[in-house]
Amino acid sequence: MRTRVRIIVIMNRLSIQKRAQIIGCLVEGNSLRATARITDTAINTVVKLLVDVGKACAEYQNQALRNLKCTRLQCDEIWSFCYSKEKNVPADKKGQFGYGDVWTWTAICADSKLVPAWLIGDRTTETASVFMEDLASRFSHRVQLTTDGNRAYLEAIEGAFGADIDYAMLVKIYGESTEQKVEKRYSPAKFTGSRKEVITGNPDRKYISTSYAERQNLTMRMSMRRFTRLTNGFSKKVDNLAHSVSLYFMYYNFGRIHKTLRVTPAMEAGVSDHVWSLEEIAGLV
Repeated sequence: MRTRVRIIVIMNRLSIQKRAQIIGCLVEGNSLRATARITDTAINTVVKLLVDVGKACAEYQNQALRNLKCTRLQCDEIWSFCYSKEKNVPADKKGQFGYGDVWTWTAICADSKLVPAWLIGDRTTETASVFMEDLASRFSHRVQLTTDGNRAYLEAIEGAFGADIDYAMLVKIYGESTEQKVEKRYSPAKFTGSRKEVITGNPDRKYISTSYAERQNLTMRMSMRRFTRLTNGFSKKVDNLAHSVSLYFMYYNFGRIHKTLRVTPAMEAGVSDHVWSLEEIAGLV
């Protein structure tokens, strides 16, 4: 109890500039401990700020990203893990969500590059359904949607959108190279081709693509330490992973100018009229 009170007191002493500095370090890919060292702040203070600002960012975006004008969407899911790798999860924690494999489901607008929805969960049809229902609620018009070949999308999209969608899958085909047989752990699968499958409606075939969603995955891995592969950077708690993702998307959507658009995705989508500063994001708390 004494420690908890001390953390709250420290947080109250942090200026808005100090909070912005901590947030800036976190969204640029630094770990919690690295951020604490760089900003000369206690690690518990950094964690407390992440939790508070993560909750605030999630709530704000849930309300702000409504009635969007997006017409072309791409969805994908990105792997990470919490607590430990799946094979190392203790027997008493096997099968519990938040221990082992965790998937982050994302959607991105191909035009504005806005990320209107995301969800932390497993890779089941049930999680896909929750994600798609949330995504469908953010539009009042028909959209074109492309996903990869994950079969969980089929039932989820039908349940969320019904027939009021132009939906297609981009199924990628991979082979195995000679190098992979030797270095299977580190060598990526060899891409051999892809095929476009129209599932519902009449999607424009030239826009059937998941390139932006896959590029977004790379940006996430570079901007959040807990997504970086082959390092010791990972989430110990799934709640902290969710807060980190919410903060990242707040900065990505509202606070960072997109190199191609020259404005933020939120400005391009008509959700915001200015570039948010780190102080504004910190002020959401």
